[in-house]
Amino acid sequence: MGNKTKKSNSIMQAAGILVLTSFLSRIIGYIRDIVITSSFGLNYMTDAYYAAFTIPDMIYYCLVGGALSSAFIPVFSSYISRKENEDGYVMSSTILNLVSILAAFLCLMGEIFAPQLVNLLVQFEGESYTLTVLLTRIMFCQSFFMCLTGISQGILQSYKHFSSPAMGAVLYNITIIVVGLILSRVFDLGIMGFSIGVVFGAIVNFAVQIPAMKRFGFQYKLVIDLKHPGVKKFFALLLPVLLGLSMNELNLLANQYFGSGLGESILSALKNAQRIMQLPVGIFGSAIGLSIFPTMTEHFANGKIAMYKRDLSMSLRTVLFITVPSAAGLIALRVPVIRAMYYQGNFTNDNVNQVATLLMFYSIGIVGYSAQQILNRGFYSIQDTKTPVKINIFILILNIILSYIFVKIGGASGLALSYSLSGLISMALLYIFLRNKIGGFNGREILESFIKTLIATAVMFVVIVILTHIMDNTMNLTSKLMQIVEVILGTAVGVVVYFITALILKMDEVMLVKNMLQKKFKKH
Repeated sequence: MGNKTKKSNSIMQAAGILVLTSFLSRIIGYIRDIVITSSFGLNYMTDAYYAAFTIPDMIYYCLVGGALSSAFIPVFSSYISRKENEDGYVMSSTILNLVSILAAFLCLMGEIFAPQLVNLLVQFEGESYTLTVLLTRIMFCQSFFMCLTGISQGILQSYKHFSSPAMGAVLYNITIIVVGLILSRVFDLGIMGFSIGVVFGAIVNFAVQIPAMKRFGFQYKLVIDLKHPGVKKFFALLLPVLLGLSMNELNLLANQYFGSGLGESILSALKNAQRIMQLPVGIFGSAIGLSIFPTMTEHFANGKIAMYKRDLSMSLRTVLFITVPSAAGLIALRVPVIRAMYYQGNFTNDNVNQVATLLMFYSIGIVGYSAQQILNRGFYSIQDTKTPVKINIFILILNIILSYIFVKIGGASGLALSYSLSGLISMALLYIFLRNKIGGFNGREILESFIKTLIATAVMFVVIVILTHIMDNTMNLTSKLMQIVEVILGTAVGVVVYFITALILKMDEVMLVKNMLQKKFKKH
């Protein structure tokens, strides 16, 4: 019992570190976007920047945030658990060296074929197209360092060390802002300065991982052993994992392609709304998925199927408990949030309403894309990488079809809705297929928790809507301070109402937090 408690505490601690640093990283990422939109407004320059940023963004979320570590951790962890460190160093160094070569080749191809790549991503012409090609070529250089970061993070997470990888993501965004401001204002490079900042951010992100790897005794070797069984296993896992985790980004690419044909500033509005919608997905879905993944892999590898299912059920219930109210809260506070974040400089009131409407439709998909992070890793833990790929390829095709239909009906809002519906359908299919694969994993508990979550969320939503209506009619919202106060007050009241309702409903998730806090207070 003591070991179970210790393991649960270590998982919660890892999840806490990732949630905190992910939140910090995302907030700084939004500050980066606010700086850019305040400096340049929403126009062809920001459209070009966001279109060019698609490639590094996709590489970051697919390779660094998922595929490389998801394929690497199960293999490298097995060497660590068996105390076969030397074998593990040869395997990991081989992969690091091969990834370096492949990443360098990827950068070269990106520089050469940037015009053709831009044609696939957007429907720009003239000045917008030329600027997008230039910024794409600049930002492609960061791909090399991001690929190295993906492997180094996999090494550290295999040792269940999460703070350095998480801090790297924070410093990545800080570096983009600092370098971007210096180059754009001091050296008058305009939007190009922020593109160069992306490259410097990637370098800093990788550099942060190196001291931590040395502390854990990792020994890099200048070797390429293609016959090593661990290397073969890694590459056997990598392609399907990469395809599975990249589908979300490919869905966003479909949104971007259709959105870029709707006129100037639409793409920038879509990107701004997407980034806010991705906040709870990245903070809670990705963080909980990453923190539980090494433990689920370990339990399944050791034949502890019941513990694997318990971890899976717990993490899925936790994600639903957090992201359902997060989605509802963003919908209720969509205008205040956008107004507080972006309404300054060249960002107009019309822009506020435009992005807020898109955020409402994107928020519908928060639950689906967050749960996806858990369910995908449920498959990867049992080394089934093919099933998620098949499901996600189907979802990609579905999203493209829905985008094509809905963009004609609802324009940009139709694109946001198609993306959200695709995420919810993906969650449902992944759950059904995983249950068929491993048998039930506390489905009744998940359903009961979900129903109670919906009830608590409904109460919270009504309270926030009423409170927001009162504040809109009584506060001086021309003041930036009052705009921020409205968001903070609405969020705080919503959180309190939600947790009080959850306590009344005696939800396991909130009772667990309550008991932990009571124990801590008793100790002190």
